[in-house]
Amino acid sequence: MDETLAEFFRRTILKIPMTEMMTILKTWNFLSENQLQTVNFRQRKESIVQDLVLLCEENRASLNDAAHLDIIYTQFHRHQKIWDVFQMSKAPGDDIDLFDMEQFKSSFKKILQRALKNVTVSFRDAEENSVWIRIAWGTQYKKPNQYKPAYVVYYSQTPYAFTSSSRLKSNLPLLGQSFETHNCTTSLQEGSLGLNINMDSRIIHENKVEKERVQRVTQEIFGDYPQPRLEFAQYKLETKFKSDLNGGILAEREEPLRCLVKFSSPHLLEALKSLAPAGIADAPLSPLLTCIPNKGKNYFKIRDK
Repeated sequence: MDETLAEFFRRTILKIPMTEMMTILKTWNFLSENQLQTVNFRQRKESIVQDLVLLCEENRASLNDAAHLDIIYTQFHRHQKIWDVFQMSKAPGDDIDLFDMEQFKSSFKKILQRALKNVTVSFRDAEENSVWIRIAWGTQYKKPNQYKPAYVVYYSQTPYAFTSSSRLKSNLPLLGQSFETHNCTTSLQEGSLGLNINMDSRIIHENKVEKERVQRVTQEIFGDYPQPRLEFAQYKLETKFKSDLNGGILAEREEPLRCLVKFSSPHLLEALKSLAPAGIADAPLSPLLTCIPNKGKNYFKIRDK
């Protein structure tokens, strides 16, 4: 396993919450039960990740194996993404084709790789005759970026596909061609891509309501005026470790955990104000962040009550 692939595995495993680690690894089913039992899941997460990467190397893991793990992680956290719905159309009078999933995967991948040299495509079958597709886009001169993939969920023998990434829009023509070839969609017209770009009306309404809520909450907290200029905020933590899980090394520790967290930006308060509307954080933000203007200070000490 080369360093690039090892780093991809490391970063993929590192983002998995410890509470979900065993469930996701068992769903992945790449490492055996015996191998997983050799890992001490009570040690620091960095050490756990290193042990798991070594096991992956021992099993001669490939890029496709890492992509499958990333798909499973995304399936567990699909609610954290905003999905666009696309509808393909058939010519009038066309019957529904007998669907061959393996043939679909093969043709889908060939079309993308024929059109774009640097692209990796991975598939994972899911429930209800659906398939998850992970696409890492590159360019003619750059290798695929494995850390900013697009995801497509396609339900066989239906005209619907769901996409998760706004970066996908520039590559919609290629996706349109891939679905068109296998599903015999109507001829592509300029700007239509053989897809109905309008999202499902219920999805639009749902996103609109959520965006309005986020804007309202953000305005209630920060107001509709420019924020005072502040370049950093610092938090000193002295508190005992708390967890819903029983036991663990940190849970048994009598001494409080001590750490220092510093947020910095050329305009910190404006940056915080933009987090929720940009979809980077949930609204409302933590009171520890939103209290800065009211308290008139940027140094905080957090202790147990």
